[in-house]
Amino acid sequence: MHASRRGFLAGSAALTGLAGATSAQAVLPVSAAGVVSHFGPKPEVALLARNENPYGPAPSALAAITETGVKGCYYADGGVSYLTAMIAERHGVSPKQVVLGSGSTELLCAIALAWGGEGKILCPGLFWDTTVQYGEKKGATATRIALTPDMQVDLAGMGAAFGESVSLVQICNPNNPTGMVVPQPELRALAAQVTPHATLLIDEAYNELTDDPAGNSVIDLVREGHDVIVCRTFSKIYGMAGMRVGYAITSEANAERISGYLMSFGGNVSGLSAAIASYDDQGFLDRSKAMILEGREMILDAVAAAGLTALPSQTNFVFVEVPDAEKVRAAMAARGILIRGAYGQWTQYSRVSTGLLPDVQRYAAALPEVIGSLS
Repeated sequence: MHASRRGFLAGSAALTGLAGATSAQAVLPVSAAGVVSHFGPKPEVALLARNENPYGPAPSALAAITETGVKGCYYADGGVSYLTAMIAERHGVSPKQVVLGSGSTELLCAIALAWGGEGKILCPGLFWDTTVQYGEKKGATATRIALTPDMQVDLAGMGAAFGESVSLVQICNPNNPTGMVVPQPELRALAAQVTPHATLLIDEAYNELTDDPAGNSVIDLVREGHDVIVCRTFSKIYGMAGMRVGYAITSEANAERISGYLMSFGGNVSGLSAAIASYDDQGFLDRSKAMILEGREMILDAVAAAGLTALPSQTNFVFVEVPDAEKVRAAMAARGILIRGAYGQWTQYSRVSTGLLPDVQRYAAALPEVIGSLS
């Protein structure tokens, strides 16, 4: 497989000088440069609200996009098969156990529809539940378990609430928006309780950004035959949020079931070619993660300097405890710095993403002034 992958990239050799490139502007033809203005923030805006990784797509991905764009007239089934095989090979599963989607969002929505139609979805009280909400709009029922006092996912509480009416238990690890990793011993104990009777879904969108990606994953449970679905994405560490490529790893039966609820038609040529080209690009991944971690440390230093505290994050965002999240968001927005406001009842937590380092510095410089104005 790797030999054929080298063949796929062979025509990109002339673009290897783009090792320092961080945006599609590096390879867009001059005649298309105006298109760039339609995507991403305006130059004067510091976008720290959406957990995007501005250091991608990788130069290898950009080269592949340029090379394969001329094939955009064709459906992308060949690329789907190739990337599926790459993912399966890395994780030691069959290609039939891998499902690609238009971002992991599509897969999570499909799972909410499929499993939500036969029982309840058991989930935390605070996590990235957009896809569960989609299922609820289509008739699914969700039972939400409050977080612990220290803002962790209450795995013991979820275990106590689990019963025959539950068809799916869903957890985001690391959790969004808290940024904290779910402890593996407790998660595996919950898996042992749940999987003989229902499906355990773990959204691992931020896994590659953690201190121990392999140790924080439950893909091994899939290989061992447990009823587990793991969802991953190219949106975060790979910096391809706008290219919409995600995947699920699970049993063949679950994969077939998920596929029956997908709404996209085979993916897109640009996104798939970028994913294929950068999937094993360890040099880019290392640089990308290093920049993200540097930004995260800058945020944490600024939080401490402003007399605030934050939850321990292993993601590309930080959940900061503030006097009033909506007032902080508004004050930052007035300065051209976009961060998230309150999440429902959690009005004293403000989520800040690690964007470009100069943008993070703008947040760090503004934070003491903003907090001072509120108090």
